[in-house]
Amino acid sequence: MKINNRVTELLGVDYPILQAPMGWISRSPLASAVSNAGAMGIIETSSGELDAIKVEIQKMKELTKNPFAVNIAQAFVRDPDIVQFVIDQGVQFVTTSAGDPTKHTKTFKEAGLTVFHVVPTLAAALKAVDAGVDGLIVEGGEGGGFKNPRDVSTMVLLPLVCSKVSVPVIAAGGITDGASMAAAFALGAEGVLMGTRMVSSLESPVHDNWKNTIVNGAETDTVFLNRFSRPALRAIRTERTTRLEHEDNVSMAEFATMKDLYFGGDMEASVALSGQVMGRIESILPVAEIIEGTMREFHAVIKNLSTKY
Repeated sequence: MKINNRVTELLGVDYPILQAPMGWISRSPLASAVSNAGAMGIIETSSGELDAIKVEIQKMKELTKNPFAVNIAQAFVRDPDIVQFVIDQGVQFVTTSAGDPTKHTKTFKEAGLTVFHVVPTLAAALKAVDAGVDGLIVEGGEGGGFKNPRDVSTMVLLPLVCSKVSVPVIAAGGITDGASMAAAFALGAEGVLMGTRMVSSLESPVHDNWKNTIVNGAETDTVFLNRFSRPALRAIRTERTTRLEHEDNVSMAEFATMKDLYFGGDMEASVALSGQVMGRIESILPVAEIIEGTMREFHAVIKNLSTKY
């Protein structure tokens, strides 16, 4: 079931599946489970809690012998020393996001790291390639979390970017299983990134209320906030987010009590970032089962298509 392509070769993994670097969620328990399953676990920095993140990076080396990554979410990182810390810890793969790809790419490349940048548009993709990145994570607007206000779906954005660049591309947004992975590969991707599916995994640290909301939710149960300002974001529909949906400028103060939601289970306390693909998630599973099932279905879908057509 292993895949040999540019993504697995660059990342040193068996399966070209990445776990999204979600604030407060993508720390060592979840990321190490992903890496131990043969995929790529990623430690977040978007929480801004860099002292805690440094500890989490060090924990990863105790919890897994396999490769793992760190994401540098530039808009949320106030201390540039995290870049050198990541390098000093021997991390070999980083993703950069929420900012200018020219800011850190050269530093990481000179230190021998592999760098992929997250992009929501073709223009951003071309800028990242010009900056010297090794690859791209192309993120469609149906995905959860912080988005470009002018969102473009994965079905449109992914083949567009793949037709214009030669670097390997990882698809994000709407990916949750082998069928969606196969679709992404048909559109030119060589890897996929999962966010909402990993939020609802057994090893995810969020409260079961959030996981169950994803499992019981429909494809229409997300809202797009801050469409006419920044940062735009996609979240689960609740009474709170339904009210915010009609506001022109949602304050980041809405996240002040986010831990009451994330870990306390109060779904109205803050904003739960999730993608439209929640409508396709029907169970809470261990990470290893998610990855194994994804790969099994991926190969079955490709085989079935080749047989039928």
